[in-house]
Amino acid sequence: MAESASRPYTLLSCCVSLDGCLDDTSEQRLVLSNDADLDRVDAVRAGCDAILVGAGTIRADDPRLLVRAAELRRERAGRGLPESPLKVTVTARGKLEPEARFFTLGAGPKLVYCADASAADLRATVGERAEVVDAGPTITMRALAEDLHRRGVRRLLVEGGASILTQFLGEGVADELNLALAPLLVGDPHAPRLLGPGTAGEAGSRARLAGVRQIGDVTVHRYALSARFPGPSCECPPEER
Repeated sequence: MAESASRPYTLLSCCVSLDGCLDDTSEQRLVLSNDADLDRVDAVRAGCDAILVGAGTIRADDPRLLVRAAELRRERAGRGLPESPLKVTVTARGKLEPEARFFTLGAGPKLVYCADASAADLRATVGERAEVVDAGPTITMRALAEDLHRRGVRRLLVEGGASILTQFLGEGVADELNLALAPLLVGDPHAPRLLGPGTAGEAGSRARLAGVRQIGDVTVHRYALSARFPGPSCECPPEER
């Protein structure tokens, strides 16, 4: 992937428990959010060009990554867009099941970014279900984001998991964080937390709180992470409108 200074406006979105967990350690996925907040996330998805999750999230949760509301899908179609945004994932090991819903649901294209050591095997595994992009020996979120921008992605939604969120924050490739807080405690020291091991931005730096919204028993905190953040009353950066 060639270098470029341009990248999509990147919004990180997740929901955590009061003790900062994204999930528990049971085999069944823990749903932290409520129905109304899930509708909010659906609307955010509908306003993006691509949705990205890590391969670990696909293995653990088997997410659909589709716009659910028929009205939102019709609105996208009316603008000449696919009903749901482009699906994107990234994997270092190439361990993905071709029958995962990431690949089998939705008519739009899918992209899988991987390290060069696993590219050939991954292409053989997923076949025509997705385009496999060789990201070189080491995958960086900046290079990935710049490649997505060259493909026409102007607004990118990153939904996790912890390792991916940490990498986007650590590399300074995030413009906004939507953090939903659910009123429950997981209480498991081994449960995945919002941030995984690694550097998550400059130590001691403070994000700018741009707004807090209560949705039922969930509160959504909106943080500005870069100068590209457009302000609380705008849904997209001025340069991308």
